[in-house]
Amino acid sequence: MDNKNEIKRTPRPRIGGGPGMGHGPAEKAKDFKGAIKRLFGELRKFRVLIIVALVLATLGAILSISAPDRLSDLTDEISKGIMTQFMDIEKIKKIAIFLAGLYITSATFTLIESICMTDVANKFAKSLRKRISIKINKLPLKYFDKNSIGDILSRITNDIDTIAQSMNQSLSTLVSSFTLFVGTIFMMFYTNWIMAITAILSSLVGFVLMFTILGKSQKYFVARQTELGKLNGHIEEIYSGLNVVKVYNGKKEANRKFDELNKKVYEANRKSQFLSGLMHPIMGFIGNFGYVAVCIVGAILTMNDVISFGVIVAFITYVRLFTNPLSQMAQAMTSLQSTAAASERVFEFLDEEEMSNQNNMTKYLNKEDVKGKIEFENVVFQYDNNDKPTIKNFSAIAQPGQKVAIVGPTGAGKTTMVNLLMKFYDIDSGDIKIDGVSTKELTRENIHSLFTMVLQDTWLFNGTVKENIAYNHENISDEQIEEVCKIVGLHHFIKTLPHGYNSVLSDNDGVSAGQRQLLTIARAMIQKTPFLILDEATSNVDTRTEELVQKAMDKLTEGKTSFIIAHRLSTIKNADLILVMKNRQYY
Repeated sequence: MDNKNEIKRTPRPRIGGGPGMGHGPAEKAKDFKGAIKRLFGELRKFRVLIIVALVLATLGAILSISAPDRLSDLTDEISKGIMTQFMDIEKIKKIAIFLAGLYITSATFTLIESICMTDVANKFAKSLRKRISIKINKLPLKYFDKNSIGDILSRITNDIDTIAQSMNQSLSTLVSSFTLFVGTIFMMFYTNWIMAITAILSSLVGFVLMFTILGKSQKYFVARQTELGKLNGHIEEIYSGLNVVKVYNGKKEANRKFDELNKKVYEANRKSQFLSGLMHPIMGFIGNFGYVAVCIVGAILTMNDVISFGVIVAFITYVRLFTNPLSQMAQAMTSLQSTAAASERVFEFLDEEEMSNQNNMTKYLNKEDVKGKIEFENVVFQYDNNDKPTIKNFSAIAQPGQKVAIVGPTGAGKTTMVNLLMKFYDIDSGDIKIDGVSTKELTRENIHSLFTMVLQDTWLFNGTVKENIAYNHENISDEQIEEVCKIVGLHHFIKTLPHGYNSVLSDNDGVSAGQRQLLTIARAMIQKTPFLILDEATSNVDTRTEELVQKAMDKLTEGKTSFIIAHRLSTIKNADLILVMKNRQYY
């Protein structure tokens, strides 16, 4: 590939590149409210399940609120029995059964609500992954030139999982906690206003501390997700180019950078977790302080015959029901902070500019009818972050069946030219025509169907030899695959594998770079197209293997208009037209 960052990008199946590759997206302003608003807007399609879950959470909370009042009656009835030496067992039994029914019904509602929210969270995460899968195929190649694969993967995995887990834990908790909170206040004032004010004042400091902490911790949750993406990007680059790192003794530098990025993740995580972790002990202290205040004031009121002992018992439960929602809301808000940070990154990806719309393109070239003529007319192309055009006023004509060799130093624009031909990038001015039809009038899918490509970077997926060779092609017989492999010189090697053509290939199978290249050449020979692009296709094979491959290439190029990017003279000696690219000049 003709770009300086080739080693970093080797593992991914992509064509060419350009200058200015970075390690992550440009930082954008973070907006907690905006991210949450967008998230709730995205959840509208699941509103039925969410409404059911929230209604059940509310009902469960209401039942929990009503229980202490009955508990007060039960306590008073038992106290009366102790004082009078007569227990009304039947009445106590009825109250106890009623209380048990309340708690069981409340628990059932909570269980169903939890199942509903789990279903919503999983379905939403599934829909986000599906949208990202569709989106990634609509993004221009320049997006992948500017963003590290590790950061993109982090958005698809870590960030979406964070959204799903946080939603499952926080949304219903917020509703039920808020219902408990408001309902408890109402019941406390309904029972005794003096005790209610005591409980509220003793817990008021919890509100102040909670919102203070929330305001300070959000930036660390955002930093955690961002730094995690950068760390994943670094890991992906180092692991994919591990051999290069070892050969150049780059382990020390790689470890230094890893430690630096890992420390940033650690610091952001430590600060966010420390601040959010303060909420639980603070609310625990406030709860215990509320118990003490209620007991003291309740004892004074009981001694003055203002309230009964049962009211104190009820208020102790109310204090728990009052402080627990505060703690739960704090936890839920902490979880929502992680959700907001992750949502921003996912939505940022989904909002990226897509390739130009092709709906207005009605022309179509059938590969069986294409003759094979390609014309470049004053083509100009410039990368976004370059001051000068990479391609300037380039014109050439490739006649049907010709072999066109493109040679020149690294960075001269050889692969860029092929990328423009394949419409991976849109040209700035000029035109490229296939059989007289401008590529501007043809869809990318149509253009791609006309070309077979063999790249310098080999790509094999985790599947059988047969599946790798017949990739994305139906009705390919075993005989056709074997014939192609015999031509390329792979048949003997494949037969030595444990299961022959049904052997599963993976990174750990010890398949050499040359053998991997031959497999991709065999894959190209299966495809019947009028055009062929060879981008340093023989760079990974030895001289002896190259002779065999060259014969296969000659057979592969028969009747096809071929574009060959190469440095070896042996690869281009049979070319009909040789284009030399140097300093944006063409000879």
